[in-house]
Amino acid sequence: MRSFFKYTFATILGLFLFIFVGMLILIGIGAVAGNETVEVKDNSILKIDLSQPIAEREQSNPLEDLGIPAGGASVTGLYELKKAIAKAKDDSKIKGILLEGSFGRIGYATNEELRAALTDFKKSGKFIYSYGEYFSESNYYTSTVADSIFLNPEGLVEFNGISSEIMFFKGALEKLEIQPEVFRVGEFKSAVEPFLRENMSEANRLQATSFLNSINQHVISQVATNRKLTPELVKLSSDSMKARSAEDAVKLGLVSKAVYYDQVLATLKKKLGVEKDEDVHFISYNKYKKAEGGDDKDGSDNKIAVIMAQGEIGSGKGDNESIGSERICEALRKARNDKKVKAVVLRINSPGGSALASDVMWREILLTKKVKPVIASMSDVAASGGYYMAMGCDKIVAHPTTITGSIGVFGLMFNAQNMFKNKLGITFDGVKTGVYSDVGTGTRPLTAGEKQIIQTEVNKIYDTFTTKAAAGRKMPVETLRSLAGGRVWSGTEAKANGLVDELGGMEKALELAANQAKIGTDYRIKLMPAQKNFFEEIMEQIGGEARTRMVKAELGELYPLVKQFQKIKTMEGINARLPYDFILN
Repeated sequence: MRSFFKYTFATILGLFLFIFVGMLILIGIGAVAGNETVEVKDNSILKIDLSQPIAEREQSNPLEDLGIPAGGASVTGLYELKKAIAKAKDDSKIKGILLEGSFGRIGYATNEELRAALTDFKKSGKFIYSYGEYFSESNYYTSTVADSIFLNPEGLVEFNGISSEIMFFKGALEKLEIQPEVFRVGEFKSAVEPFLRENMSEANRLQATSFLNSINQHVISQVATNRKLTPELVKLSSDSMKARSAEDAVKLGLVSKAVYYDQVLATLKKKLGVEKDEDVHFISYNKYKKAEGGDDKDGSDNKIAVIMAQGEIGSGKGDNESIGSERICEALRKARNDKKVKAVVLRINSPGGSALASDVMWREILLTKKVKPVIASMSDVAASGGYYMAMGCDKIVAHPTTITGSIGVFGLMFNAQNMFKNKLGITFDGVKTGVYSDVGTGTRPLTAGEKQIIQTEVNKIYDTFTTKAAAGRKMPVETLRSLAGGRVWSGTEAKANGLVDELGGMEKALELAANQAKIGTDYRIKLMPAQKNFFEEIMEQIGGEARTRMVKAELGELYPLVKQFQKIKTMEGINARLPYDFILN
């Protein structure tokens, strides 16, 4: 027995030392990788891969950076990408930009920010070319900023308008004998429709048609301007999907030429004055962002804090893909108490979520606004709980293509009694000390009294939401409620009805913040909240990757459905959330 414990202890100790040394090695490699200096060659072209996902802020995958296979690829940060483009504009070694990538899909407001950065780059007199074997609607929209768009002769342009498809769960819930218990306020608060219907209600169809057409009209207008075409021709090309081949796309003026990649290289060589037998010097965004230069200057003590809030809203810390009220409130307090921070820009990209967490952040925004200017900058989506955050700010800035509004509240619970009894043979019984001690167990129907209590709470939160929104927008409550009811608007529509102050992007929000703080252009940007360090990211990747691989291996093709049902689970309780997930195709 003694030898057993001796060998067991030795094994555990050895394993611990192996993990410890392994971590030290990874940290060492990471430190070297993080300090890598990249040299930019003369006569170079910055290559931007549009097929990579783009989020508000960089999300690096340290395991991927170290060449270790990992579940999640690194995500390009919009802020960091714009910063690299601005640096390239003034970099004498960078002669132009090549946009590449066929199947990427980024939000339209994110696209507006990227297009604005590329348009500013062109003011330097440098060129932008775009090449794709196939252009998705999103990538094509980005590419229209380019001087020339090159399409593979056998490729296609997906330019056929915008659509949005919704998944409905009513039939599945009926088969499983799960009964949804729904509480809501507002004709348009249709987040619960997927659990009650098999198709869209007329009110939901009305609002979706309205804001989709608004966004599409803006896109058509911008494409027409960039491609020097009439809006009528562009709209006809989109509505009828006339670009059904590369040849069609050239004839319609949607692309410049139908050529192969080697012909694009030949064009670039001629543009750069490079000999035919020499290579073109490309530098990727991932490499270029590590090159020296372009950092914020240390000359000014003035700062504008840009607080990034991306994802669904909930209590707690949150992470890179969700908004935790605790983390955002902490960032607001730090910005409020930092004397060098003269103003705050709250960058919101969220469909909403917990009504309580939204209100907690709203309070911190109000407290910060009493001390220094706070400007809301809406990205792709700033709706429901996302709008709840924005309405407390001094000014709200949105893109024409931002999805916003959805000022409404809903409650959602599930009764799985019949599923357990009829499908699994499981029944429940118990005792309680009070009439409502077991409310919300999910294993029995709600009583009429319980339903009344929950509906009253939903009504109360809706009254609070609309009253605070009306105060923030300085309009009568009755007027605000005529725009609420859960209805979703485009940024253009929201500006017209007074829910938004200005149309524009991050730069517009920074300009307003600086003007209100009376600091002009004398400021630096401070990104908040602080991101995880290398070691924290490594540990998170290892833990998350292990769990994800195990679940995927067990569920196989059912994994995406399980993810969707996991999201449904988080929607239980009282929410201020956008109606379902708008995925614009």
